[in-house]
Amino acid sequence: MNFREFNARYLEPASIWLMVIGVISLCQPWVQLLHTYSVAITLLGLIGFNIAAHIAPPDKKDATHG
Repeated sequence: MNFREFNARYLEPASIWLMVIGVISLCQPWVQLLHTYSVAITLLGLIGFNIAAHIAPPDKKDATHG
């Protein structure tokens, strides 16, 4: 597995989930620590997604011979 495949399979979805967790943390009233850092969590996911989205996807011929 090369870096482009790793990015497409793990990093990009992880950054999307980090943004979702940040928004959920912002809306929940039970855990003060999550609510306090929710904007930072969302921002970290957004920055990670911007970086991951600018990495070119793996070539189709590399994925089929994989």
